[in-house]
Amino acid sequence: MTALPARTLEKAYDYIVVGAGSGGLPVVRRLIERTDATVLLVEAGESGFGVAEIDDPGEWVPLGRSRFDWGYDYTPSPLVNSRTIGIPRGKVLGGSSAINALMWYRGNPRDYDGWADAGCYGWGWSSVLPYFKRAEDWEGGETAFRGSGGPLRITTSSNLHPVASAMLEGAPDVGIPVIADPNGETNEGAAPSNFNIAEGRRFSSADGYLKPILDNPRLTVLTGSHVLSLLLNGRRCTGIRHLLDGQPVETRATTQVILSAGAINTPRILMLSGIGDPEELSALGIPVRHALPGVGKNLQDHPLVQAIVCRAKKPLGQKLDNGGGTMLNWRSRPGLAQADVHSFPVQGNSAEPRVRELYDTSGEVFSMGAGLMHSKSVGHLRMFSADPFGPLDIQPNYLAEPEDLEALVSAVGTIMDLAETPAFRDLFDGFAAPERRLTKAETVDFIRNACGTFFHTSGTAKMGHDALSVVDPRLKVHGLDGLTISDASVIPIIPTCNTHAPVTMIGERAADFLTGRA
Repeated sequence: MTALPARTLEKAYDYIVVGAGSGGLPVVRRLIERTDATVLLVEAGESGFGVAEIDDPGEWVPLGRSRFDWGYDYTPSPLVNSRTIGIPRGKVLGGSSAINALMWYRGNPRDYDGWADAGCYGWGWSSVLPYFKRAEDWEGGETAFRGSGGPLRITTSSNLHPVASAMLEGAPDVGIPVIADPNGETNEGAAPSNFNIAEGRRFSSADGYLKPILDNPRLTVLTGSHVLSLLLNGRRCTGIRHLLDGQPVETRATTQVILSAGAINTPRILMLSGIGDPEELSALGIPVRHALPGVGKNLQDHPLVQAIVCRAKKPLGQKLDNGGGTMLNWRSRPGLAQADVHSFPVQGNSAEPRVRELYDTSGEVFSMGAGLMHSKSVGHLRMFSADPFGPLDIQPNYLAEPEDLEALVSAVGTIMDLAETPAFRDLFDGFAAPERRLTKAETVDFIRNACGTFFHTSGTAKMGHDALSVVDPRLKVHGLDGLTISDASVIPIIPTCNTHAPVTMIGERAADFLTGRA
């Protein structure tokens, strides 16, 4: 078990990094490696080191709503039949990489070219690929698309579960080709999953980026410290106000504050500091220190239909890997430029609570999720009060765009087709949820009841140059000195993948900007 070195909190550091997740830890690592600066890493959660349920790849689901989760919910909406949808967000060293499903995907090269086209100059595919590679220690070694020797171990299953194998084998029968590497030239097709797993245990950002530098005397890691606001002196961010043993203290940053608290807490901290939409801040009684109307806007997440639940002909055996093992990306309709829908197996029952109420999913079952990775619906995050611990209005507006709903209707049909391919002959014993083929109207209602989250909340402090942009393409907050953002909130358009890898890439780029290497 790794222990945190005991260090006295100083009055000031060269750099303060707020949040120990996928975007913050690459910054911490590179600052310590490349400079002689002092760095304070502030994390609201505990260390999580040596916790069996974090280390075990198959036990990640209960980590949501545990003490390692912030406990946030999406605001109920008629678009999802007014259900409350929980959003697991890591409150622990490693952030969400310590509680997520351990998946490592970059999406499609078109995703990042789309960022550049949207005004994020220098963020096209050819520019970001080296940063993805820099983060990786890929089991297959370095290639044109993969990196080796980087901080994060990336592996595939040594023993695919029968459900995962059946999905891989059956994919061509529903028009989805098998590909060698979903992090290669394209992500379209079926392939074994890429995992942050090493020697059978989770390999989080804390394992890869933080643990190797913990003993460096220039690094102080402060856990259990909730950041209340940023300190501003005119147009310069000079530090943070945060809790130490339950009492507010101020700690200064002589060079830069890096805000890496995630797509929910980063905009919240900005707004609590008086940085945001003047109209919204004034309504909350927060003095406006710096007007940036885009803070909290542009919230995006991938909707996930959980799930097509199938009855199994026989016991499924021991849970392997993360309980999945395979991934599929394909186009929901002809004529699309890239894959937009996604599926993965679950070695058990992954149905949303409402689906479990409506259908009998008891007994030996397996599941296949149907997700939309090229979602178009956009929402918002707002505070209900100036209380730093108060409730939030977090609204992804799932299914608001008709195109998103149409894509998911198609995806549900494809997954039901997949379950009936010869590859599932020895496993599939009929549908449990939905229990039969549905009409289009019935499928739409099923989707509204089954829609949940991929946990990919992003975009709430987006990068760019338009009126709603919060940071520039070097990740500096518009109009302020001394403040950089490095997390999922800066994503302008959500990529077609799990967000751990893109946010890690963002962290690597932020480190280059801060240390003068880009």
